[in-house]
Amino acid sequence: MSKPLRHDWKRSEIEALFALPMNDLLFQAQSVHRENFDPNEIQISRLLSIKTGACPEDCKYCPQSARYDTGLEKERLLEIEKVLTEARAAKAAGASRFCMGAAWRNPKERDMPYLTDMVREVKAMGMETCMTLGMLSPDQASELADAGLDYYNHNLDTSPEYYGDVITTRTYQNRLDTLSHVRDAGMKVCSGGIVGMGEQGKDRAGLLQQLANMEKHPDSVPINMLVKVAGTPFGELDDLDPFEFVRTIAVARIIMPLSRVRLSAGRESMTDELQAMCFFAGANSIFYGCKLLTTPNPEENDDMSLLKRLGLHPEQGPAATSEQDKALLESAQARKDKVSAPFYDAAAL
Repeated sequence: MSKPLRHDWKRSEIEALFALPMNDLLFQAQSVHRENFDPNEIQISRLLSIKTGACPEDCKYCPQSARYDTGLEKERLLEIEKVLTEARAAKAAGASRFCMGAAWRNPKERDMPYLTDMVREVKAMGMETCMTLGMLSPDQASELADAGLDYYNHNLDTSPEYYGDVITTRTYQNRLDTLSHVRDAGMKVCSGGIVGMGEQGKDRAGLLQQLANMEKHPDSVPINMLVKVAGTPFGELDDLDPFEFVRTIAVARIIMPLSRVRLSAGRESMTDELQAMCFFAGANSIFYGCKLLTTPNPEENDDMSLLKRLGLHPEQGPAATSEQDKALLESAQARKDKVSAPFYDAAAL
């Protein structure tokens, strides 16, 4: 019988898990994983940047910040048809969830009709939907929920203590408030962090403590390895010991046993052996496709080859229904009646 979920983890308890011998930690993580999931199933998500660059935030890891010269080409908000084309391709390639990300501090009200249409039409294809758009107001969260958005991603990034060394343009509480608005609106929460940003072990424990002690654990917990980009303040940091990354995955699995733990950014530089170790530690979700927003990711064929070699299989996504198909047509017609081309001008950046 599974143990009841805990939301009262002490920092010392989590640090003690990190300190376990690797064999003991992995055994415990795999045991928890098998109690709650098919141990050979991997949920596959596809992440598309629907608006790239020119973000006013100063996240020191992010090439999309307007404050850093990384050579990134700015792109306007994508037209809905382009997003749908990408979603169809993602579904055909095996993805069950389609995630859409925009480099914003927060969406403006003029953006909301287009975003909600994107959600309705992708959902009508029979895919789970997710967005990451920055901070949300309660009303914006409700609008996205009403459109049928399944998940909203908003990472905490790191521990409260180290957060100020990473970002100064929004507070930790801002992030927690957005997650609260998402939950209150009835959407599922996708929230995790990034490791390898110069933080200490206590900060990795602190990040997981924040996530595990939420009133409800995040439904998805992405664990990202820093992708170092030249021109960002974190572009020259030393690499994190890969075993510390595996430990982070394993501890996340133990203390959030019902959450999907996603092996996220940084996979492009990981060996197959390291990824396999992460799956054994309890990671059961990946982002699929050759790019995550603006950073490299393994090719789809490489991922499918690795899963096949490991005897793993993709999760099956929901099937589209006739009602959803009808809703898609109605939504598309409504959008044609109200969407005008000037939205896709430089002011949208």
